[in-house]
Amino acid sequence: MRPAPALLVLLAAWAVVGAAVLAGQVPAAAWWATGASLVAFALLDGLLLRARPTPDVQRVLPEALPVGHRREVELKIVAPRRQRLDLFDLHPSGWPVEGLPQRLRVVPGQEISVRYRLTAAARGLHVFPGTQLRLHSPLRLWTQSRLAGEPRQVRVYPDFAPLARLALLSAEQASRVVGAHVRRRRGEGTDFQQMREYRIGDSLRRIDWKATARARKLVSREYQEERNQQVLLVVDTGRRMLASEGGLTHFDHALNAALVVAWLGLRQGDAVGLMAAGGEARWVPPHRGMGALDALLRASYDLQPAPVATDYLALAGELARRQPRRAQVMLVTNVREEDSGELLAAVRLLQRRHLVCVASLREQVLDATLDADVADLDGAVTAGAVAHYLQQRAAAHEALRQHGVMTLDVAPADLSAALVERYLAVKRDGLL
Repeated sequence: MRPAPALLVLLAAWAVVGAAVLAGQVPAAAWWATGASLVAFALLDGLLLRARPTPDVQRVLPEALPVGHRREVELKIVAPRRQRLDLFDLHPSGWPVEGLPQRLRVVPGQEISVRYRLTAAARGLHVFPGTQLRLHSPLRLWTQSRLAGEPRQVRVYPDFAPLARLALLSAEQASRVVGAHVRRRRGEGTDFQQMREYRIGDSLRRIDWKATARARKLVSREYQEERNQQVLLVVDTGRRMLASEGGLTHFDHALNAALVVAWLGLRQGDAVGLMAAGGEARWVPPHRGMGALDALLRASYDLQPAPVATDYLALAGELARRQPRRAQVMLVTNVREEDSGELLAAVRLLQRRHLVCVASLREQVLDATLDADVADLDGAVTAGAVAHYLQQRAAAHEALRQHGVMTLDVAPADLSAALVERYLAVKRDGLL
């Protein structure tokens, strides 16, 4: 327990009485009587506060949250006695919060609901230890801090809000939403794709006569070739992915883009898997069906990049061992000139069985540095160093392309669109 401001004021008043006693203006008996009364009231008030039961607090919060999105948290408080209290919910450190702390007056048997908003700032498994309550004694002479409620674990997933919006769209519409430029090719297979208005040159066998009767105009069935394939998304968890842009690390950008491609691939009927290597390692074998997306989220929500060098040859060997069937492998990393030899050897190893695409994340600050005006020697040296670095980076990308590797040099914000466009191009052209 701690003394409240009212008790401190009374102690100060008692000290003033003591000074008056020393000055001979007040008899000493008055000081002793005032002190005894103050001690008695303070002890009684403290005992009453200690005897008060702790209010019951229940937290209403989803078991899973998307990173970077503001969510509302509800606290339900029930107290057996009328009292005043201050409330602060103990949330994970570093998360932005609005609406805390709060001061409440509770009534016996009545449930009070308190809401505040927070933003999950990092993926992974996080704990809400409880709710901190500060109770006030009946005479307001003391306060006491207590921990109420049960600890609660919350899983913070990658940003799955875009996936929820895309779920309402067709695969083709979703591709355009994420920024991919889709070129369609009409197949002559037997996998039904959509109904459309009859066009001159369509085979009469394609006409759906029931739909034609309902629409009172000729309606054709459109088919596409059935080319279900295996897609393996490989995300680097090494030091190259620790760079941060737009409030997210390059690894977070890569993971979000991988989930968008996974969702689209599953909608297309493909089997999609995930491999993380470099730092922390994870493996999710390719599976079909939208339920596979839940497995990908559960396996990746707590992944974090580590300040270690990625062993691309070990990555390739592990992938070749785990994935014997031919697949479209999409590796997301940050290609540097010093890694190009090892990366090229790893990719050539994978090319023996798989179709490989390497997406290399480009730091946007480099482009901004080159575009900035040079006003002094330091600026000129910086611009020259950046230009030399980008030249080496471009040479590393060209070495991959010369060996038949699909290579993307893309900013983190454009990664989702670039990967979706490449995936659809491979599927459309039947390259796998």
